[in-house]
Amino acid sequence: MEKILEVKNISGGYGSVQILNGIDLTVYESEFVTIIGPNGCGKSTFLKAIFGIANLYHGDIIYRNENITGIRADSLVKKGIGYVPQTDNVFPSLTVEENLQMGGLNLSKLEIDERIEQVYDLFPNIKEKPYHLAESLSGGERQMLAISRVLISNPSFIMFDEPTAALSPKFRELIIEKISDLRKRGITVLIVEQNARLSLAMSDRGYIFSNGQVVHTSDAENILNDDDIGKYFLGGTK
Repeated sequence: MEKILEVKNISGGYGSVQILNGIDLTVYESEFVTIIGPNGCGKSTFLKAIFGIANLYHGDIIYRNENITGIRADSLVKKGIGYVPQTDNVFPSLTVEENLQMGGLNLSKLEIDERIEQVYDLFPNIKEKPYHLAESLSGGERQMLAISRVLISNPSFIMFDEPTAALSPKFRELIIEKISDLRKRGITVLIVEQNARLSLAMSDRGYIFSNGQVVHTSDAENILNDDDIGKYFLGGTK
């Protein structure tokens, strides 16, 4: 399989505060890869460093055989990279449709309209509320809108930061299933997720972070079935 993303020995953080300590990670085309680990171990910072919104001190980020280290977020979007942050991922004072239009500022009206219809097909919950303000949506619906807005730019690789945080069990499962379904659209997925078992069950492979480092990587099934990993990283054995 073709490598989509190859991260080589990156260190980074915020200002003088170093959080990442030499991380290596690879994602192949059409994969669903989950990053898990305790709070504060650098998972979210890792995604932000890739997307150019955390400081990168050392290392290289290779995307589709191109070194994108230090490239600005708006340029990464043009290269087909999407990022859905955990918080502040929608414009609360705008309607659903206005939020989606914001995802395609560089597109023609025809292109935007076509892509909006495509995401409405994926998320019928928000299709029913095009003129509702984003702030009026439920947590699960807001997450659907955040994902949909990123899809408007037609990415081939999307990073998700804790997409099921604070959602009900019903919406957690729905969101993870919808993210997994993106692979049918040719989209490769890298996800940071606290609901580890739920995400790993949909994943091809997993990485475990601790103290800003990768401490283990394996097939997702192997991680789920490892009692020692379950005890320390998955909230107990099965």
